[in-house]
Amino acid sequence: MRASRERERSVQRLGRQLKVAGAVVALLAVGTGVAALVAQQTAKSGRHKDDAKGIAVGKRNAPAQLTVYEDFRCPACGQFENRFRNTIRGLEKRGKLRTDYHLVTIIDDNLGGKGSRRAANAAACAEDEGRFRQFHDVLYRHQPPEQKDAFGSTKRLIELAGKVDGLDGPRFRECVDGGEHDGWVKKTAAAFKKSGHQSTPTVLLDGENIYGRSEPLTPASLREKVESAD
Repeated sequence: MRASRERERSVQRLGRQLKVAGAVVALLAVGTGVAALVAQQTAKSGRHKDDAKGIAVGKRNAPAQLTVYEDFRCPACGQFENRFRNTIRGLEKRGKLRTDYHLVTIIDDNLGGKGSRRAANAAACAEDEGRFRQFHDVLYRHQPPEQKDAFGSTKRLIELAGKVDGLDGPRFRECVDGGEHDGWVKKTAAAFKKSGHQSTPTVLLDGENIYGRSEPLTPASLREKVESAD
């Protein structure tokens, strides 16, 4: 009987040990899962907050790189986009060009208002959803007059997001309404002021300023410059 009771106690101790071990494993698994989720969310929400890097469109290792500093309220930026959009997108699709967009707030700074900042934040929110290019182009197609700060309304920005398939949703709306990437916008605006460039749009091809020079840039000449870099 003593041996039987000892076996029972041994079984009970083993059971308790297994339960404790199982609980530890479960906690570690939950902790790992939570940590991964937090890291994922931090990487996502912090993507535009930690530096002043632009938002890239196109193949990462494309032979030519276009750097564009622009403001969604800037009429000259709208003129540039509407004239060169098809050429730029075509070169990106062919793997010839990567475009880095640096979104700044020069009109807000000069005229007052919030449209430059809020539109830039919304564009960064669209990038979180993998739809920056589409939303960027929609904003310029529906750009308000410079003196009218329509993009200062998050309601208007969300309304325009409805023109991009799959963009308008709870995460995007929360990001836009909450100004999730305002910190990044502030940093890109500060970096632009320190860059020595004076106006928007500033357009650089592989570091060389190619827009607003003595020799006018055309869609054909831009295409030629990019293709010659291949």
